[in-house]
Amino acid sequence: MTLPDLKVLRQLMRTCAQEELLSRFADVGRHVKRDGSIVTDADHAMQNRVQQELARHWPEFQFLGEEMSGHMKQEVLTASGRNGLWILDPLDGTSNFAAGVPFFSVSLALLIDGRPEIGLVYDPIRDECFVAQRGRGSWLNGLSLGTQAPVHLPLARTIAVVDFKRLDRALAAKLGAAPPYGSQRNFGSSALDWCWLADGRFHVYLHGGQKLWDYAAGILILTEAGGQAVTLDGEEVFTSGLDSRSVVATRDPELFQIWKAWVAANR
Repeated sequence: MTLPDLKVLRQLMRTCAQEELLSRFADVGRHVKRDGSIVTDADHAMQNRVQQELARHWPEFQFLGEEMSGHMKQEVLTASGRNGLWILDPLDGTSNFAAGVPFFSVSLALLIDGRPEIGLVYDPIRDECFVAQRGRGSWLNGLSLGTQAPVHLPLARTIAVVDFKRLDRALAAKLGAAPPYGSQRNFGSSALDWCWLADGRFHVYLHGGQKLWDYAAGILILTEAGGQAVTLDGEEVFTSGLDSRSVVATRDPELFQIWKAWVAANR
């Protein structure tokens, strides 16, 4: 099976995002989905555009997008078998996008045999494209993310990104009352969280629940940069299914053991 050319894929996604997302930024119709989350005209326009472009360039691969119905998603996953399958989040950070906050992205992964082989996350505001290929590394705008030295920071001096919304109350309360890290953020785009962690822009990560399209590209970008991640239960994060997955992650291997142990002890 011939994999897509990463340069072609990167330019395709850059063009789609700039034309479909940036043209609608902060001036877009929005709706509320059944689960209470926001969806905008840009989500649908971007998904339709990317699906068409991927089918034109690589018709051999199937496609799953976040804005498909749950029934359609399950059908595609079941039918894909061992064939290649694109996983797309057309607009990760929709709430930010709709409110005019310049922190959102498009996330695309190619699964082969049920595992991410290629991951791409593009930030059109900063024109930053994070790309990874299994076994070959990860890059930001063509520069390797795997060359940075470990930070060797104690947990108490780290910057953390924590999504409190999806954590159980006991753990969230402990983090709020006596945080073990130096400071905390929550940016609102899971796909970019993975990439910024891979690039060393913060140090520890905790999220209570992400879907396949939230993490499929990002986890490959992080692990190919040398990072590590598990669920709150200590399981592998990636699973080619539709269930929600929690995340405990760092880029630094030594820090990972410390952070994972603290979280496990305080659940």
